[in-house]
Amino acid sequence: MDNSDVERAPIVLAPGEGRAFPMGRLSAVFKADGAESANRYSISEWWLDPHTKGPGVHQHPEDDLFYVLGGTLHVLVDTDWIEATVGSFVLVPGHSPHDFENRGPEPAGFLNVSVPGGFEPAMPSIADWFLDRSDEDSRA
Repeated sequence: MDNSDVERAPIVLAPGEGRAFPMGRLSAVFKADGAESANRYSISEWWLDPHTKGPGVHQHPEDDLFYVLGGTLHVLVDTDWIEATVGSFVLVPGHSPHDFENRGPEPAGFLNVSVPGGFEPAMPSIADWFLDRSDEDSRA
């Protein structure tokens, strides 16, 4: 579907605003997703507590873009772990196995862009999965 003629409104959010998904040792706040982008992309801000695992190795058809805002994020792309410090950018092409985690002593944050959008409706079940995970299984 060509979304070029879909009327969209500007979005202005203050720090911390958006659709929040607290998940125990990590959190995500969606700034814009399918409803605001005509399903072109979703953009979210994620923060992981020190020594926190991500979701585990997974893949999906969307490209995943990571821009590190704070701390050091370890990102698995295919079979290589990348140590991404503040200002680092990592593009994970769609269908590539990947994961992320914070192995460091301070919180790690990143801006995530998913292109095209569309995975955000799964966030409630993803948040439940993280919340149900044991503290031992959550630690990197």
